[in-house]
Amino acid sequence: MRDLLFEKLSSYAPKQLALDYPEAGILVPVTDNEADPEMIFTLRSANLKTHRGQVSYPGGKRDPEDTSLIATALRETHEEIGLPPEQVEVVAPLSQVMSRYGILVTPYVGLVPEDHPVEPNPDEIESVFRVPIAYFLEDRRERTDALSFLNHTFYVPCYRWERYQIWGLSAVVLVDFLNAVYDAGIDLLEPPQGE
Repeated sequence: MRDLLFEKLSSYAPKQLALDYPEAGILVPVTDNEADPEMIFTLRSANLKTHRGQVSYPGGKRDPEDTSLIATALRETHEEIGLPPEQVEVVAPLSQVMSRYGILVTPYVGLVPEDHPVEPNPDEIESVFRVPIAYFLEDRRERTDALSFLNHTFYVPCYRWERYQIWGLSAVVLVDFLNAVYDAGIDLLEPPQGE
């Protein structure tokens, strides 16, 4: 998994949005299991002000003392799921995305030990779960959402894994990862055939 991530993402040119908005950094955690790598997601607490009860990647808004957005992503990941920064091998950024709350989000792919325990911070996170990347490569989406952004419509898949729905910004980041690393060919600019 490590070699594939570094090989594919070293030549990947993530899209940067030249926008002046508050910033956030998130981690796209991928387990180091060579045979069946998984991606780690969180379910945000229903008590939060924004994105409550939604599936997301660990991360959050940049604090003034954060030296970089990578530092933000690692700090927030440690706070939210107890994964220490030294357990994450940051590989590369993915394309920036804009949240519906006007936050410019930079995702960072990070390789994490498969067997390192994660523990949700109950103040922010209801649960932590893993999904095999192979599941997403089958593109068994539950539906496709048409989302508008900057005079464009994006056709974003919604995936269901057990009781969790992965949609919206998290799905956009996921598709960017799948296309960059696995050449998945998931087109967000055209609705899928047959829908």
